Amino acid sequence: MEKIRIGVIGNGIIGESHISGYKGIGGCEVTAICDINEDRLNYIGDKYGIKARYTHIGKMIAEADLDSVDVCLHNNMHAPVSIYAMEQGKHVYCEKPMAGTYADALAMYDAMLNTGKKLHIQLGFLYSDETRAAKRLIENGRLGNIYHMRSYGFRRRGRPFVDGYATKEFVNTETSGGGALFDMGVYHISQLLYLMDTPELERICGHTYAELPMDEGRRAESGYNVEELGCGYASFKGGLTMDILESWAIYAAPFPGSMIAGSKGGLTLTPFKYHTAIDDIQADMTFDLGHFNYLNHTVYAENAVYDNSQKLWIAALQGQAELYPTAKIALDTQLIQEGIYMSNALGREVSACEIKEMTKSKALEIPNLKY
Repeated sequence: MEKIRIGVIGNGIIGESHISGYKGIGGCEVTAICDINEDRLNYIGDKYGIKARYTHIGKMIAEADLDSVDVCLHNNMHAPVSIYAMEQGKHVYCEKPMAGTYADALAMYDAMLNTGKKLHIQLGFLYSDETRAAKRLIENGRLGNIYHMRSYGFRRRGRPFVDGYATKEFVNTETSGGGALFDMGVYHISQLLYLMDTPELERICGHTYAELPMDEGRRAESGYNVEELGCGYASFKGGLTMDILESWAIYAAPFPGSMIAGSKGGLTLTPFKYHTAIDDIQADMTFDLGHFNYLNHTVYAENAVYDNSQKLWIAALQGQAELYPTAKIALDTQLIQEGIYMSNALGREVSACEIKEMTKSKALEIPNLKY
């Protein structure tokens, strides 16, 4: 079978991690890279032995012989690049979050449907042993009727750039669209939506905060205007609810892990535990996830392609596996995130219909896109 040929757009921290990840997967090769920073472009090209190097996205898509492009740009650039690539006949693998707004994420989703190209969003928590074990317990009825979920994410102090790592583009809405909810909340929310087969959102209320001190020079340089703490409460069709607490910076002890509550049992996802009652005796169970993982690579070796997002992507392009519906999961995650922002701005609960009506594109114009 011929190798899947990949072009990576954006060669920063995330782009390099994707390139490194592909190196460990058989059946694929990064044959072209693109970045407007020529020094970084050449550094990555030399480091990973990639000869085809471009500073123009459209030129790479037109000239390089590619099966897929991997979009590792800032959030408000995801939609225009992904849509253009699909329209030019390329499958698209895109970093999280899907885009900077629900409107832009929906445009990406529609482009996937209209072009027939595959669109896969990097939602890394879907492939963990904890998620896969939780999915099995839920599908086998161990939780009964599931009625509430909790999405938790904790950093005591870990805001990009202003707390010492990454670049300033992560912390202003012009490029990133959002803060803690977009950076890490996307993982925790999407994990729960996947486990519940993407329930339909009805309404949401929420609030965002940016209260902790930071280096004032870095605040000014970055134009910091995103949340360091996002909170929300979502209601879904059928009565299911979810509360959300996602922190980049907070004066608090670590939060417990995300959880799911059902009529027969409940789950804590990290560390992974199952809570139930046996003969009216309350019980908390742990599992040997290491052995679970071992079986998924031996007895049930066909499951090994679900080790991580990139591995599944390559297997799907080769026709060896079905993708998780990450485009739909990421789109629904974006609806929840934008609902929290809108609720905060309006000072009230908002419905899913209102979010869809009020959302607006924040996609940036990209001069080196079309060729």
